[in-house]
Amino acid sequence: MLRGCYICRAPGNAPTANTTMPFISEKNKAAAAGGGGGYLNPSKITPGSSVRFALLDDQPLEFFECWGEDANGNSRPFRFSEDPSPEEIKEEMGEDFSRRMNRDGNGPEKVKFSIAVPVYNYDSQKIEVLPLTQKTLINELDSISQMDDYSELLDWDFVMGKEGTGLETKYSLRPAPRKKASQAHIEEAWSEARATGFDINRLLTGGSPFKKD
Repeated sequence: MLRGCYICRAPGNAPTANTTMPFISEKNKAAAAGGGGGYLNPSKITPGSSVRFALLDDQPLEFFECWGEDANGNSRPFRFSEDPSPEEIKEEMGEDFSRRMNRDGNGPEKVKFSIAVPVYNYDSQKIEVLPLTQKTLINELDSISQMDDYSELLDWDFVMGKEGTGLETKYSLRPAPRKKASQAHIEEAWSEARATGFDINRLLTGGSPFKKD
């Protein structure tokens, strides 16, 4: 069974066996509660289906994300470790990008609190990054992490489902026992990813978590 975090933890107090740790830091809990190609993106799940995965870190990368567009309509995300001001966003995007407009076209899209965490995707049988901007999923995962029964998050699988499309889209998340005979393959895949330079923090600088630029 997995014990603790596979990635080195930041200095601080380590949780004990009898301690339940929230998945989202206290600093950014309010932000979460308010109003393909190596990525397990919930929006890409086919409506009416689900995907099963295992967490590889119980301390996700937390950040704030907004999208920019260039003159050709190409989009890319910009990520910040703290909630950015409009001036900070403009400076980071530079002259080549401007903030993407919202659905109504009457203003820029809002900055979203987001998390990203490495996972093992049972469907692809590969290490992927699970990025979450959906507050329902973030808060559900955080809630599960604080239940005594699931205090060891890395020992469990999770099943994420999707229903509906567009504004009617609804997501679900539930824990499940670790899939039989999967542990050795998960550990082997994760060891290989780390050996080849996996670092999720590169998301903050626009890089790939899977390899150095």
